[in-house]
Amino acid sequence: MRPFGPAAFISAALALGGLSGPVLAASYDFVPAPQTDLNRIYRIDRITGEVSSCQYGLQEGTIGVTLCFSAGEGAGAQTPGEYGLVASRHEREGGVFRVNFRTGQMSICYVFDERVVCTPQTTPSPAASSAAPPAATPSVSPGTGASPQRP
Repeated sequence: MRPFGPAAFISAALALGGLSGPVLAASYDFVPAPQTDLNRIYRIDRITGEVSSCQYGLQEGTIGVTLCFSAGEGAGAQTPGEYGLVASRHEREGGVFRVNFRTGQMSICYVFDERVVCTPQTTPSPAASSAAPPAATPSVSPGTGASPQRP
């Protein structure tokens, strides 16, 4: 027999209340550092923007260890938003970009002194945004995503 009226409402509220913990749990995104000889992965909390990192490390007499770096200066929780990580295509870059998809703000995050640190969140100034787009490199057609070549 199904409850009716206030009993049904109370039953539904209790059932949904039991789900609120897992439903509200933070979700994370993971992105590898673009540096080709570095086995580091960055993790971001999508809501708070907090960034941490882990990598494999050698330890004599063992199969190895997982070295993790917690959030340091600038890498802690930010204003709630919709955050993500973006790795550049630069093969020697050890850091990643933290982006806020709602505001367009960005910062650079990397490991420094065994902590993940990030530059302050910022956006391009309006004057820079309204300027004419820069001319393409002569050997690269616009929109190819090519990056500068090594000397």
